[in-house]
Amino acid sequence: MAKKDKSEVAEQQKEEQQQKEKKQYKKKKEREELEIPKGIDPWKPLELKREEVGKRVLYDESSFATLFPKYREKYLQEIWKLVENLLHEHGIECKLDLLEGSMTVTTTKKCWDPVAILKARDLIKLLSRSVPFEHAQKVLNDDYNCDIIKIGGFVRNKERFVKRRQRLVGPDGSTLKAIELLTKCYVLVQGNTVSSIGPWNGLVQVRKIVEDCLKNIHPIYNIKELMIKRELEKDETLKNESWDRYLPQFKKTNQNKKKKTQRKKKDRDAAPFAPPQLPRKEDLAMESGEYFASEEKKRRKMQADREAKHAESEQKRKDERQKSQIAPTEKDRSTTTTTTTTTNNNSIQDTLSNIKNNLKNNKRKEAPTNNADDFILKKKK
Repeated sequence: MAKKDKSEVAEQQKEEQQQKEKKQYKKKKEREELEIPKGIDPWKPLELKREEVGKRVLYDESSFATLFPKYREKYLQEIWKLVENLLHEHGIECKLDLLEGSMTVTTTKKCWDPVAILKARDLIKLLSRSVPFEHAQKVLNDDYNCDIIKIGGFVRNKERFVKRRQRLVGPDGSTLKAIELLTKCYVLVQGNTVSSIGPWNGLVQVRKIVEDCLKNIHPIYNIKELMIKRELEKDETLKNESWDRYLPQFKKTNQNKKKKTQRKKKDRDAAPFAPPQLPRKEDLAMESGEYFASEEKKRRKMQADREAKHAESEQKRKDERQKSQIAPTEKDRSTTTTTTTTTNNNSIQDTLSNIKNNLKNNKRKEAPTNNADDFILKKKK
């Protein structure tokens, strides 16, 4: 009996092994059949067409609403007809309330795409954040998504926040243009938010660049990294290798501006013990005898001190008022006039003497006298 049992157990084990091998073979075969052919993206969303959907998909209404600032009111009024026509194709109603300053989006019975209401919600959010309609309408496509990054809570100081936000834009919008080209996204910096529209991979990169910029990391470092990755993607040999050796590793070079506080050396000549304690008010009063005086005497002394202080302050006020009424001291004009006249007389006399000397030295030469005989020709003898 024991031998039979052993043989039965061995046969059962063989059968189990054979079944396992068959299952493994089937799995391998299934895997080969399910392999994705080259050139096809498995994560690409499939387009949903109106013909493929039944008559009615949604059995309950769903709505979303957002507020918009007052300066967007005029633009939204001009553009609202285009928004209504665009959302009507997807079976969604939209309302613009100018009194409350809000936009609402609701589904209807004709809505055939359940994701369309979420896309419409993103559309009105982007319109409220100053994104133009030409770019905001791309969100309704399946390939595009949006991300609104709040940047107001990163920095407390307003001046520092404005400088770091300006780094994203760059001179003449050059850095923003570089980010758009590398990430294939539309980026708009407005107020305390940064809104971006594009594929998922690009939106993740944009968020990283924006958050690092507000954490005091310049966007040029991330832009360089993206440019290197873009070149490495072209090389098929580096697909299964790590790119860490090719990517730049930037280190902080900013030194701490705080100066180290030098500890003061203890003076050896200083006294080893602490200085004596200062006396209290009560001790001073006991020394002067005021502590033991009666309350009436204390009150009289306090009143006398107050009157004396009051008299001093009044005297100071009177002196300050009288300062403006006191005439200024006049200068002695007699001394000044005499000195000026004497100096003027001396100067006149000097000039006269100089003129006389010049006349004596520079006398005119007397003209030679000519006789009539000088002009008559005399005959030779």
